Amino acid sequence: MAVSSDVEPLFVAFKKFSIYGDPKASGRELTGKAWAKLCKDCQVIDGKSVTGTDVDIVFSKGSPLMTLEQEFQQALEELAPKRFKGQTKQAALQSIHKLVEGQEPTNVGVTKVAKTATVDRLTDTSRYTGSHKERFDDSGRGKGREGREDLVEHTGYVNAYKDAGTYDSKLKDADK
Repeated sequence: MAVSSDVEPLFVAFKKFSIYGDPKASGRELTGKAWAKLCKDCQVIDGKSVTGTDVDIVFSKGSPLMTLEQEFQQALEELAPKRFKGQTKQAALQSIHKLVEGQEPTNVGVTKVAKTATVDRLTDTSRYTGSHKERFDDSGRGKGREGREDLVEHTGYVNAYKDAGTYDSKLKDADK
């Protein structure tokens, strides 16, 4: 995809928002959710002149996935005069480009890892005792279901028969 040098910073922001939160995304198309996040994180939505509803209406005018070449630039052109009232159409477009250029998605509301002595003490698996100790391997990683439940092999004719496959050898040893 050939991108001219004047929209290269827009393309970088477009790609970052298009792949954010979607591991299967190609980076060439924006979904409605990603478009709304771009507008919110880049302060295109100011809550007064441009709202979330305005952004959704602009998105719904195009196809279900917004492309950079046509729909993205057209959507910005449509929102620019609304966002920057009192400026010429060209100046408003430049202003909205400056808002979007070089931006990337923010992680608002993501819980940070607590780094305190109390949390370290409580999560140190080497200090666990009793049955809790059995839930972790030597490196401190959890064993999953194996550490929580007694898994029984149903290979013998009697449930919970421990030495499965040794009956014949025990029988031969008894005959001798």
